[in-house]
Amino acid sequence: MRRKDYLIKSGKKVTAEYLVIKGLLKAFMYDDMEREHIIQFAMENWWISDYPAYKLQSGGELCVQALEPCLVLELSLENKRRMCEAVPVMYRFHGTKAFGGFVALQKRVLSLMKNSAKEKYDLLLEQYPELFQRVSKTMIAHYLGVSRETLSRLQK
Repeated sequence: MRRKDYLIKSGKKVTAEYLVIKGLLKAFMYDDMEREHIIQFAMENWWISDYPAYKLQSGGELCVQALEPCLVLELSLENKRRMCEAVPVMYRFHGTKAFGGFVALQKRVLSLMKNSAKEKYDLLLEQYPELFQRVSKTMIAHYLGVSRETLSRLQK
């Protein structure tokens, strides 16, 4: 897929999750003021989707868009079920990945609630330094929930 292509559009039925083989994607939404809020980035070997909508096979709230040319593997809920039934080790694999994702999400929510902008920035830089080479400062600001100007001050 090309840069700026969408895997998922807000309001559309979500029928798959995606494993990033090559490239970088973002999951995001817009608020009522048309401000972008980036929920997740997904680099190589990371999974991405709008998971509540994927589980319910319903319309989602998020968009998932390529930030670079990407190669992804698509896994429908039905194919995931079949694969896990046929190859039980895959059930453990997906469970482990889901648990890891849950842990990362909880850490992110807690960081957003308790850390200062500087602490959030430093933590992101420590955990994912390569992200800063691959996305714009504006996107980093949207992910951290700060203005572009605040991000510039944090970088000094």
